Amino acid sequence: MATITVPPFPLSPDEDANKLRNAFQGWGTDEKTVIEILSHRSAGQRLAIAKAYAILYGESLLDRLHSELSGDFRNAVMLWTMDPAERDAKLANEALKRKEDRDLWVIIEVACASSPDHLVAVRKAYCSLYSSSMEEEVAQSFSTAHPLSKLLVRLLTSYRYPGDHVDSELAKHEAAQLFDAVKSNQIGHDDVIRILSSRNKSQLKETFKYYNENHGKHIVEDIEVIDKSRFTKLLKTAIRCLASPENHFAEVVRTSVVGLGTDEDSLTRAIVTRAEIDLEKIKEEYKIRYKTTLRADVIGDTSGDYKRFLLALVGSESENP
Repeated sequence: MATITVPPFPLSPDEDANKLRNAFQGWGTDEKTVIEILSHRSAGQRLAIAKAYAILYGESLLDRLHSELSGDFRNAVMLWTMDPAERDAKLANEALKRKEDRDLWVIIEVACASSPDHLVAVRKAYCSLYSSSMEEEVAQSFSTAHPLSKLLVRLLTSYRYPGDHVDSELAKHEAAQLFDAVKSNQIGHDDVIRILSSRNKSQLKETFKYYNENHGKHIVEDIEVIDKSRFTKLLKTAIRCLASPENHFAEVVRTSVVGLGTDEDSLTRAIVTRAEIDLEKIKEEYKIRYKTTLRADVIGDTSGDYKRFLLALVGSESENP
């Protein structure tokens, strides 16, 4: 469930573009107007505004936002204003340049927490923007024989059945296959990667349910005791993203605000990429797991226009856990 609120009768794209243009004129930028307009428009409406702005004023809205805004506020607004597929392609490209474990969460999120059609759109956008495919970049980043390379490439190239059809007998059979792989410490086996990269999400949830019922633990709990390798950590992330994206993104937000300093990039990514998808569910999961609200933690760890913009995307919720 989305958290953004869109007026029932918003201004036309031309009118919104004109208001934004006025917000950029004079001494200093009217950040309040920027937030009021862009945070309360759907992805399609934001793209229409950007197109109208370019036609009316002969310049890119994104370029103008870049020159008018600054810091984490600018990063959040620009990511939000971009075409969602191009935005995710940009995030993936930046993640593959760094290649740390938390960066590779981005690749897994794009592959496992997206709809099949959105994943295809991201892959097309990546090719258009960078004259290369995400699969090529992954293959160049890791040995093709490494199970992590196999996992990421298979997840990225998957086109899952988008419906909710479940085959219970298949789920029982594949739960047993997963259990055998885990217990024999063969979690990089082709069968594991095949199951995780090809089955629809409802089918996988049924498989994980049978795994839990028949073996007394969730598959992630069993994997955790095998080793602390990079592949194991990222395999767990993929399973969480497939089984419960709200669980994963609640963790992304929480880890971005705990400890010394705030990981603004991760916080921005989680809120901006999920605000039109399932941020309401993420907020519910956050409250259950951490006994506080996502909104309260955003208030406590951010400030200024950056805070105001994120809160506009997060929406309202009870401050009582």
